[in-house]
Amino acid sequence: MGFSADVRARFTADGSDGFTVDAAIDVRRGESLAILGPSGSGKTLLLETVAGFHTHDGTVRWDGQPLQDLPPERRNFGFVFQEYALFPHMTVRENVEYGTRYHDEIGNVDRLLEALGVDDIATRYPPTLSGGEKQRVALARARAVKPQVMLLDEPLSSLDVPTRQSLREDLADVLADVTAVYVTHNRTTARAIADRIAVMFDGEIVQTGDPKTVFERPCSRRVAEFTGANTVDLERAPSLRSYLGIERGATVSIRPEAIGLAEGEGELTGTVERVVREDATSRVTLDIDGATIDAFSEQYWPVGETVSVSIPTDRVHRL
Repeated sequence: MGFSADVRARFTADGSDGFTVDAAIDVRRGESLAILGPSGSGKTLLLETVAGFHTHDGTVRWDGQPLQDLPPERRNFGFVFQEYALFPHMTVRENVEYGTRYHDEIGNVDRLLEALGVDDIATRYPPTLSGGEKQRVALARARAVKPQVMLLDEPLSSLDVPTRQSLREDLADVLADVTAVYVTHNRTTARAIADRIAVMFDGEIVQTGDPKTVFERPCSRRVAEFTGANTVDLERAPSLRSYLGIERGATVSIRPEAIGLAEGEGELTGTVERVVREDATSRVTLDIDGATIDAFSEQYWPVGETVSVSIPTDRVHRL
């Protein structure tokens, strides 16, 4: 068994009509679940509601035991905030040790500091730390109380790209043996750290599955587009429809990384419309029969060039 939540909560801010979250999640013991969705979809509200910060209807359970009537401090959840929430007047060590005074079972603080690469700054204060250092300290503080569940609210979103990549790798190790719910709008982060992904739109979970299923077999056009897949109405792209051998009236999703490009003209061709460099690869936007499709390529392709396109049929998903 593990952690489960089925909650309904309404949050009203000044000057707004309010926002409702009505969602259910299940997380097996030792599993990391990423809640992936755009800004404003209710991800943070769901996480805060599960933590006990908002009143709500429904249930929150650990190993079948109800927790929804307990205050946040008695739910034994570790919460990692997007903006660190460290005590500025306490040293790094004091911040990490803070919650341990209220728990009988605690982690080894020295080992946590070392594991997260902040043991050498244990006597420094938060205002002197970089964003990456602050987030590592916040993670160590949350782990120090040996929580039943780790709840993480976009802890990498405010970091620069190199720091985010480095911490993402460490985070995958830190969460390897922990039951965790991780909120993010970043699909790369979700794929990197999650055992399963729950996609959230407008306060509701619309699809849950392992990363491969969610990204390769999206349940709708909206999920496909949010997770970075091409979506194509084959009725408007007859040569592509013929190439794929799919009947009229179908809309499909195709991952850009599944598409191969080569010189010359083959069975299926496209015209290069735009090339955007992304680290070691380029995102190449193609026009195929009037359909706009993105592909990744390590080779440079001039705008206007006709290229041969190959698409494995087993990487094509009908929506």
